[in-house]
Amino acid sequence: MIKFGPSGNCESFYAEGNQHTEQAAAFVKKRGLDCFEYSFGRGVRMTEDKAISIGEAFETEGIEISAHAPYFINFANPDDEMAAKSYGYVLDSARACKLMGGKRVVFHPAAQGKVTREEAVYRTEERLKILREYIYLNDLQDMIFCPETMGKLAQIGTIEEVTRFCKIDPVFTPCVDFGHVNAREQGSLKTVDDYKSRLEYMIAELGFERMKHFHVHFSKIMYSAKGEIKHLTFADEIYGPEFQPLAIALKELELEPYIVSEADGTQAEEAAEMKRIYNAL
Repeated sequence: MIKFGPSGNCESFYAEGNQHTEQAAAFVKKRGLDCFEYSFGRGVRMTEDKAISIGEAFETEGIEISAHAPYFINFANPDDEMAAKSYGYVLDSARACKLMGGKRVVFHPAAQGKVTREEAVYRTEERLKILREYIYLNDLQDMIFCPETMGKLAQIGTIEEVTRFCKIDPVFTPCVDFGHVNAREQGSLKTVDDYKSRLEYMIAELGFERMKHFHVHFSKIMYSAKGEIKHLTFADEIYGPEFQPLAIALKELELEPYIVSEADGTQAEEAAEMKRIYNAL
């Protein structure tokens, strides 16, 4: 079943006097939403007790939880020692997510750096093969690891690159951030066919079953010639993308992803709006 929810706690969450992630479960449910993404963006510093406490709150409300691994992951880092830290960031995020009762971990693959694009992509792919080994060694293969499409041209994470990475092993499922795709491709996502062509490519490469419940990040994003600048809200009328053409594409392709709003401060409201648009079709 398709799911909608916010990434982290929005401005209205705090405006209502809430402070703790445990309270987010009821906050999200009250708005008719289905999921929530916890961000470990600046590092995994959560105690086991806290993770279990969050998990119990979300289980009580019947809200699915996922996690976003730290932002500074870079599997293309030329320094093996620095790259090794990235394995730890993903695995630590997965362990914490599992304690919270979640199954999905999103992560940024890499930055290109000073090497050629192909060299950076190849290095990322080889490191993700090592990550796969660590996932099985740590008995985390029941989790879903989602390399994300990225918004800056200097980052590794085009639709094609993420698809290539997911071919490594079934533990990998794409996270398609459509705002990122639109930003790096300079406003490419406008029509239903714009969305369908990219999704049909991924289905052809990875198979329908892997793509049926893929992971989605969605928000409008400001961009320049170098790609993503910052996340916006649906109130913005200059930058895209729009959600309705994606909703139609998902319906037509019979895909039921896990859709997370990454709007700037209005994540829960925009997740609810996306659910309304989808259900109105």
